[in-house]
Order: sequence, then C-alpha cells, then structure tokens
Amino acid sequence: MTKNKPHILLTNDDGIRSPGLWAAASELSKIGYVTVTAPRQQSSGMGRSLPSTSDGIIQKETVQVNGQEWDVYAIGGSPAQAVLHGILEIVPHEPDLIVSGINYGENVGLGVTISGTVGAAMEGANLGFPAMAISLETDPHYHLSHSEDVDFSTAGYFAGYFARLLLEKKRFEGVDVLKVEIPRHATPETGWQLTRLSRLRYYKPTPSKRASWDQPGPIGYAHDDNLPHEQEDTDVYVLRTKKMVSVTPLDLDMTARVNFNDLEHHLRGN
Repeated sequence: MTKNKPHILLTNDDGIRSPGLWAAASELSKIGYVTVTAPRQQSSGMGRSLPSTSDGIIQKETVQVNGQEWDVYAIGGSPAQAVLHGILEIVPHEPDLIVSGINYGENVGLGVTISGTVGAAMEGANLGFPAMAISLETDPHYHLSHSEDVDFSTAGYFAGYFARLLLEKKRFEGVDVLKVEIPRHATPETGWQLTRLSRLRYYKPTPSKRASWDQPGPIGYAHDDNLPHEQEDTDVYVLRTKKMVSVTPLDLDMTARVNFNDLEHHLRGN
C-alpha cells in the first residue's frame, strides 16, 4: 500500500455484518484506503469499554465493496478494542482518520458515553488521531438489527462529506471527536448545524420484564418525554425538531467547566 492517499480506519459497534458499516466503507473508499476492523458480534452499548473477557481473536474475512474484494477484520472484542487491534496490529502505518459508524440509531444527549459508536471514536482520539462518530436516526426496534429496511445512502454521503473535511482541515484545538447525527428522512441537500450535547435524558431505562429475579431480564430503554422542552442549540433539537444534521464537537477532557475558587469555597464551607 502506498501512502499517496489518506488511510481511514473504520469500525462499527453493530458488528462486522452491519449494512451501516458497509455503507460507510463504500463512501469512504472514494476518498482513500479503508481498513475495516469491527467486532465480530453486535456490540452496541459498550461505550469505550475494554472488557477483560474479550478474546482478541482476529479473523480475516473477504467481502464485496463497490464491486471489489476487500480483506476485513472481525475482532473478538468491543468497538474500542477493535480500534486498538486495528492500530496496534493490523494497519501497516498510522491511519489519518478514525471513523465509527454508521450506527443504527441516534447517539445524542448525555447518553453518548454509553454508545459503542462514540466510544470507539473516543478511543481513536485518545491515541491522537482525528476521529468521527456517525449515526442515523432509526426506530428503536432497528437498533440491534442488521435490517435492510434502513436506507443508509444519505448517511453514507455525509460520512464521506465530513471525512473529507476532517482530512483536509487542520485539527481544531479542543475538538477530539466530531459526532454526526443524520435525520431519518435526510437527503444529501439537508443542511447541518453545530450543536452541543443535550442535557435532557433522551433514552430512559426501563425495568426488566420477568416474573422472578432468577430469570434473565436485561434492563431496557425507551424514548423519554422531555423532547418538547429541549433547548434549540442541542443535538436532540436540531436532529428531531429542525430535522437537520447535528454536528457536535466532543472533547475528551470531561473536567467540569466551573470556577475552581467558587467550587472549593462551596466544598470547604468557608
């Protein structure tokens, strides 16, 4: 592989078989070389976790993308671990960009730390690489599927659009990950807007449905009812109400933006 084209490392928390992954691969391959390293299993909701129970087995597979055969890599691990294996063991040189997605379902509000899509991008950013996480708004019953009913073509277009921007522009100080959310009925002509994370709960946890604690019963989730009260500059409002592409710059520094003197005074009770 020569280095006259940018090299993009692509992953997806929905796993190596996700149509969203291959929609992104198709568009990103028009820009540069794409190496795909993705969990071999559905791995949504894993955040940036690095489970000690992951086996780390790397399986090379062959798939068809844009009429060409690609070698891709299914990883026995989380989305973040797929990025690590890709960078540390698989790619022949450092990638120019990390892309995570396209995810079945939007990743908005304060729940982004749960998202395997965002977590994988964060892991790439933590190693010093420009990173993007991209998701498509879908109904919850599609979230853990590989349904062909979901059209990823427009989301694929925006994956390529923002990948080009990240590759062409110098990094902006204080931005580690660009989080992109595509409305369900978007077209390539849909506008985009910079947003901040919503502080309202977007998905609320729901209790297990079981007759006894001895029975399996994972915690579920459902959309919250706070949307009518959302502020207009957030990812939730722009995606759901304005029906525009939401672009949120994320910073790995999670230190609270408060006045330390005021906080110390409060804590010490002076």
